[in-house]
Amino acid sequence: MSLAAPYTIEFPFQRTVGPKIGTFLAGLREARLFGVRTPRGVLCPPLEFDPVTGAETDELVELTPAGVVTAWTWVPARPGDPVPHDFAWALIAVDGTVGALFHAVDVGGDLARMRTGLRVRARWRPERVGDLRDLQCFEAAP
Repeated sequence: MSLAAPYTIEFPFQRTVGPKIGTFLAGLREARLFGVRTPRGVLCPPLEFDPVTGAETDELVELTPAGVVTAWTWVPARPGDPVPHDFAWALIAVDGTVGALFHAVDVGGDLARMRTGLRVRARWRPERVGDLRDLQCFEAAP
């Protein structure tokens, strides 16, 4: 017997973005991934302020849009999800960063292909507008 629970991921508010998050979103529109340098290392997604110290973060760094799955959970597909079949929500350690980016991982609906340590790369939407959905998902790297 498996357990299931409905889930909704939403941000039901509007806010302005600062220069670092704005650059991150503009980069997504161009199929580019950015992080920000902190004393602990590069964070992706970038933040205006270091979550540990509260200090303003340093310069932006362009990243290779690839990484490793550090944790994941398998979910059945629902309307509006980033892919049309079952997939994983995962924490992805983008190469060259500390911490992780939360996003979808598509392994073709095959649970047996999903695992911690899986190398993944970004899959971009063909039409991009400058929001997080421009990065459709991550997929297993060849």
